[in-house]
Amino acid sequence: MQTRMQHPAVIIPEAMEALKSLLAASHKGGVPPATLQLVGLRVSQINGCSHCLDDGLRYAKKAGLSEDKLFSVVAWRHTPYFTAAERAALALAEAVTRFSDRTDPVPDEIWGEAARHFDERGLAALLLAISTMNVFNRLNSTIGLIAGTPVPWD
Repeated sequence: MQTRMQHPAVIIPEAMEALKSLLAASHKGGVPPATLQLVGLRVSQINGCSHCLDDGLRYAKKAGLSEDKLFSVVAWRHTPYFTAAERAALALAEAVTRFSDRTDPVPDEIWGEAARHFDERGLAALLLAISTMNVFNRLNSTIGLIAGTPVPWD
Protein backbone atom coordinates (compact mmCIF):
# COMPACT_ATOMS: atom_id res chain seq x y z
CA MET A 1 0.00 0.00 0.00
CA GLN A 2 1.20 3.42 -0.89
CA THR A 3 -0.45 6.82 -0.91
CA ARG A 4 -0.86 8.11 -4.47
CA MET A 5 0.22 11.66 -3.71
CA GLN A 6 0.72 14.14 -0.93
CA HIS A 7 -2.57 15.30 0.57
CA PRO A 8 -4.21 18.05 -1.55
CA ALA A 9 -4.83 20.16 1.55
CA VAL A 10 -1.12 19.99 2.34
CA ILE A 11 -0.16 20.95 -1.19
CA ILE A 12 -2.61 23.86 -0.99
CA PRO A 13 -2.40 24.85 2.71
CA GLU A 14 -5.25 27.36 2.45
CA ALA A 15 -7.56 24.41 1.84
CA MET A 16 -6.50 22.77 5.11
CA GLU A 17 -7.10 26.02 6.98
CA ALA A 18 -10.59 26.20 5.47
CA LEU A 19 -11.37 22.58 6.39
CA LYS A 20 -10.08 23.06 9.93
CA SER A 21 -12.18 26.20 10.25
CA LEU A 22 -15.30 24.32 9.14
CA LEU A 23 -14.66 21.58 11.67
CA ALA A 24 -14.01 24.10 14.43
CA ALA A 25 -17.22 25.94 13.54
CA SER A 26 -19.23 22.71 13.66
CA HIS A 27 -18.13 22.26 17.28
CA LYS A 28 -19.65 25.63 18.22
CA GLY A 29 -23.25 24.74 17.45
CA GLY A 30 -24.15 23.15 20.75
CA VAL A 31 -24.09 19.55 19.56
CA PRO A 32 -22.32 17.27 22.04
CA PRO A 33 -18.79 16.41 20.84
CA ALA A 34 -19.57 12.69 21.23
CA THR A 35 -22.52 13.03 18.82
CA LEU A 36 -20.32 14.79 16.27
CA GLN A 37 -17.78 11.97 16.58
CA LEU A 38 -20.48 9.34 16.03
CA VAL A 39 -21.64 11.18 12.93
CA GLY A 40 -18.08 11.36 11.60
CA LEU A 41 -17.57 7.64 12.17
CA ARG A 42 -20.81 6.74 10.39
CA VAL A 43 -20.03 8.96 7.41
CA SER A 44 -16.55 7.43 7.17
CA GLN A 45 -17.99 3.91 7.34
CA ILE A 46 -20.38 4.66 4.50
CA ASN A 47 -17.59 6.15 2.39
CA GLY A 48 -15.10 3.40 3.29
CA CYS A 49 -12.42 5.84 4.42
CA SER A 50 -10.04 3.71 6.48
CA HIS A 51 -7.88 6.65 7.52
CA CYS A 52 -10.83 8.67 8.80
CA LEU A 53 -12.23 5.65 10.66
CA ASP A 54 -8.89 4.99 12.30
CA ASP A 55 -8.44 8.64 13.22
CA GLY A 56 -12.10 9.02 14.18
CA LEU A 57 -11.94 6.14 16.64
CA ARG A 58 -9.12 7.87 18.49
CA TYR A 59 -11.08 11.13 18.70
CA ALA A 60 -14.26 9.29 19.69
CA LYS A 61 -12.49 7.60 22.58
CA LYS A 62 -11.18 11.00 23.72
CA ALA A 63 -14.77 12.32 23.55
CA GLY A 64 -15.75 9.58 25.99
CA LEU A 65 -17.75 7.29 23.71
CA SER A 66 -18.31 3.82 25.11
CA GLU A 67 -17.00 0.72 23.39
CA ASP A 68 -20.61 -0.41 22.93
CA LYS A 69 -21.30 2.64 20.79
CA LEU A 70 -18.00 2.46 18.93
CA PHE A 71 -18.48 -1.20 18.03
CA SER A 72 -22.09 -0.82 16.98
CA VAL A 73 -22.30 2.53 15.19
CA VAL A 74 -22.50 0.65 11.87
CA ALA A 75 -25.69 -1.02 13.15
CA TRP A 76 -27.04 1.84 15.25
CA ARG A 77 -30.67 1.15 14.31
CA HIS A 78 -30.50 -2.33 15.83
CA THR A 79 -28.79 -1.67 19.15
CA PRO A 80 -29.98 -0.08 22.40
CA TYR A 81 -26.86 2.05 22.95
CA PHE A 82 -27.85 5.31 21.24
CA THR A 83 -30.05 8.14 22.47
CA ALA A 84 -32.93 9.44 20.37
CA ALA A 85 -30.87 12.55 19.52
CA GLU A 86 -27.88 10.45 18.45
CA ARG A 87 -30.16 8.29 16.28
CA ALA A 88 -31.59 11.41 14.64
CA ALA A 89 -28.08 12.73 13.97
CA LEU A 90 -26.96 9.38 12.53
CA ALA A 91 -30.01 9.17 10.26
CA LEU A 92 -29.31 12.70 9.02
CA ALA A 93 -25.65 11.81 8.42
CA GLU A 94 -26.63 8.80 6.35
CA ALA A 95 -29.14 10.75 4.27
CA VAL A 96 -26.76 13.64 3.59
CA THR A 97 -23.94 11.23 2.69
CA ARG A 98 -26.10 9.05 0.43
CA PHE A 99 -27.82 11.72 -1.67
CA SER A 100 -28.00 9.52 -4.77
CA ASP A 101 -29.88 6.72 -2.99
CA ARG A 102 -33.24 8.57 -2.97
CA THR A 103 -35.25 10.93 -5.12
CA ASP A 104 -35.72 13.05 -1.99
CA PRO A 105 -32.17 13.11 -0.56
CA VAL A 106 -33.21 14.10 2.98
CA PRO A 107 -36.83 13.07 3.53
CA ASP A 108 -39.03 15.24 5.75
CA GLU A 109 -39.26 12.39 8.29
CA ILE A 110 -35.48 12.36 8.80
CA TRP A 111 -35.23 16.15 8.83
CA GLY A 112 -38.18 16.49 11.22
CA GLU A 113 -36.71 14.01 13.70
CA ALA A 114 -33.36 15.83 13.64
CA ALA A 115 -35.14 19.17 14.09
CA ARG A 116 -37.01 17.72 17.08
CA HIS A 117 -33.68 17.13 18.86
CA PHE A 118 -31.53 20.00 17.59
CA ASP A 119 -32.27 23.68 17.19
CA GLU A 120 -31.33 25.53 14.02
CA ARG A 121 -27.79 26.17 15.26
CA GLY A 122 -27.38 22.49 16.13
CA LEU A 123 -28.69 21.44 12.72
CA ALA A 124 -26.23 23.82 11.08
CA ALA A 125 -23.42 22.30 13.15
CA LEU A 126 -24.44 18.79 12.14
CA LEU A 127 -24.64 19.70 8.46
CA LEU A 128 -21.20 21.34 8.60
CA ALA A 129 -19.70 18.34 10.39
CA ILE A 130 -21.30 15.81 8.01
CA SER A 131 -20.29 17.75 4.91
CA THR A 132 -16.75 18.36 6.09
CA MET A 133 -16.26 14.68 6.93
CA ASN A 134 -17.51 13.81 3.45
CA VAL A 135 -14.87 16.13 1.99
CA PHE A 136 -12.11 14.54 4.09
CA ASN A 137 -13.33 11.05 3.14
CA ARG A 138 -13.31 11.84 -0.55
CA LEU A 139 -9.86 13.42 -0.47
CA ASN A 140 -8.32 10.71 1.71
CA SER A 141 -9.86 7.79 -0.16
CA THR A 142 -9.00 9.20 -3.56
CA ILE A 143 -5.32 9.56 -2.75
CA GLY A 144 -5.30 6.25 -0.87
CA LEU A 145 -4.30 7.70 2.50
CA ILE A 146 -3.51 4.64 4.59
CA ALA A 147 -4.99 4.14 8.05
CA GLY A 148 -2.50 5.03 10.74
CA THR A 149 -0.45 7.30 8.48
CA PRO A 150 0.66 10.37 10.44
CA VAL A 151 -0.80 13.54 8.98
CA PRO A 152 0.54 17.05 9.43
CA TRP A 153 -2.77 18.50 10.60
CA ASP A 154 -3.15 16.38 13.76
